[in-house]
Amino acid sequence: MMTDQNYRFRNQNILVEDRNRVSITGVEQVESFNDNTIILRTIKGGMVIKGEGLNVDRLNLDDGNVKISGVINGINYVEKASAQKKNLIGKIFK
Repeated sequence: MMTDQNYRFRNQNILVEDRNRVSITGVEQVESFNDNTIILRTIKGGMVIKGEGLNVDRLNLDDGNVKISGVINGINYVEKASAQKKNLIGKIFK
């Protein structure tokens, strides 16, 4: 179900700075996070960020922005249709 908030987030940008910081737009929710994995729900689908010493430094769901620090080892998308049908965390860790 699309809300008025989702219509504002048509584009998604990911900016990785020196593998130590990442800024992401179009974020709808932080599903879970720990030092090694951050799982986000975005307008383009589920997103998994893997790394070391990861921390959510800034989160503004009104604007759909998140800033993450730590060593970034990888960023992957999870198909949006699948993420909506199944528990996102269960899909990633199965």
